Amino acid sequence: MRRSIGLLSVALLVFGSLGPGWGSGCREEVLRPFVSREMSPEVAEEELQALVEGNTAFALELYQRLREQEGNLFLSPYSISLALAMAYAGARGETAAEMAQALHFSLPQERLHPAFNALDLVIAEHAAAGGIELHTANAFWGQLGHRFLQGYVDLLSRNYGAKLHLVDFHDTPDACRVRINDWVSEKTEGKIEELLPPGSITSLTRLVLTNAIY
Repeated sequence: MRRSIGLLSVALLVFGSLGPGWGSGCREEVLRPFVSREMSPEVAEEELQALVEGNTAFALELYQRLREQEGNLFLSPYSISLALAMAYAGARGETAAEMAQALHFSLPQERLHPAFNALDLVIAEHAAAGGIELHTANAFWGQLGHRFLQGYVDLLSRNYGAKLHLVDFHDTPDACRVRINDWVSEKTEGKIEELLPPGSITSLTRLVLTNAIY
């Protein structure tokens, strides 16, 4: 009998300057990637090991920071690392260097993202072999009217199976919050119904990266 493991969902929000309005309602467009997810990424064993070691270091560092808070603690450093890796894919220069240091990413961009893909596929394969039902879902939510490079859209699809959804955060922030929550609820079969609480999305929001594991 297959068993479900604990579920987690992560959202990364990015804020920016105000842009032009788009009218009422949560408009949504999905940018279609030119490539589908790579199901057999060519990743060397040492690259996979480097990613695992970096993720472990990040997890321990994160736990040391969060354990100072009182109460029970339940988190998935892997989910956080994966969501931030999608943001890191679009970073350059000093921002990219600071993110790599904080997240313990030692691989170059062109090898890091295939390694994340390979690791995710290995985890899913091992879970299935152990009779555990494990699903992951990723998505990228950007502001309508903002230009996103096709190469970035394709990278998210190829390595993370994520699509880019363009929505109107500026004029209808709460409607977009509800739309994202509906997506998370659908992907987790109703197990996570409100990832984003009221007020978490504002007219200044420009980007939301979501990762759900259940």
